[in-house]
Amino acid sequence: MYKTMTSTNDPYIDIRPYNDEEIPAAIERLINDEEFISAILQHRFARQPAWLKPLMGPIVKIYLKFKWAKLTSVEAIQLEVKKYLDQTLAHTTQGVTYSGLDKLDKNTSYLFISNHRDIAMDPALVNYGLHTHGHRTVRIAIGDNLLKKPCATELMRLNKSFIVKRSAKGPREMMKALSTLSAYIKHSLDTGNSIWIAQKEGRAKDGNDFTDAAILKMFHVEGRKQKIEFADYIQSLKIVPVSISYENDPCDVAKARELYEKATHGQYQKGEFEDIESIIQGIVGEKGRVHVAFGDVINDPFSTPESLAEEIDRQIHHHYRLYPINYLAAQKENEGITAQHQAQLAEKLHLLPEGAHCYLLDSYANPVRNKS
Repeated sequence: MYKTMTSTNDPYIDIRPYNDEEIPAAIERLINDEEFISAILQHRFARQPAWLKPLMGPIVKIYLKFKWAKLTSVEAIQLEVKKYLDQTLAHTTQGVTYSGLDKLDKNTSYLFISNHRDIAMDPALVNYGLHTHGHRTVRIAIGDNLLKKPCATELMRLNKSFIVKRSAKGPREMMKALSTLSAYIKHSLDTGNSIWIAQKEGRAKDGNDFTDAAILKMFHVEGRKQKIEFADYIQSLKIVPVSISYENDPCDVAKARELYEKATHGQYQKGEFEDIESIIQGIVGEKGRVHVAFGDVINDPFSTPESLAEEIDRQIHHHYRLYPINYLAAQKENEGITAQHQAQLAEKLHLLPEGAHCYLLDSYANPVRNKS
């Protein structure tokens, strides 16, 4: 892991995103990271002969140094990311729509808790909507299981991501990690920085969007330290449930295959680069129509994590936008279903063994069942 930070008095030094003065050094480290340059060469020059790639490395480094010289602040990086996102959404969606943003105050920081379907696109779409509607962008919670490579850590922390240490071992280390995370979330909200976090660890590969109460308990660790009751502390966080609906999930077949393998063999062995491949597929894959619905701020007092989880789930299910493929998978009639939708679903099922069909169908049908 890189030695990255300067201040030793910062209690969040190991998990927080980079601030403006740390950006140039982080970019310099990234450009000099051979694995990062190699990944770019593999992705951008996949069709070129193998012997050419090592010769291209120095040229890519020079190009990045020139191109990224102006990126000296978090805002500059986010505007650069937005350019790529504009292009990506234009090529991979049939339009992204938003609802509920008009109910949010642009000067208030919120704790956005969303359903989780795609590793990179979920927080990116939330940020895109906030930015285009004049709100400040969020700090993004990301599990350290996705940050096995130093260059991945650099990229995420450059773009306002903070680290959730899921790999902490032993009760003491886990409690320390939870305590720091809980305090950091509260500190961010108190200093005018909204937060995005998924409603549970990992993507909902089966299309079932339900909140893990353990995450809500984690929020209150800092509240317990301050001797504030759960209900009062939660109200201070200004939680907003967010529902993200993709008409087409680019990773749906891979998710169904994983669930099938687990069900039939008791386990699923991930490939070394599978998480990275999922991220890339989620970004470049065809998504159809996408809708992001921002719910209502949770102001009511909920005295337990379980009752709070129910309210978050209620809003996420209620606001989830259903598409013809959802009704088709759930075998419900819908006037929007066409022969094209039927062919599209049949094509997906054809890519899977018969025993895995139910997992793919469920991933599209469960939002229908949960909404009714």
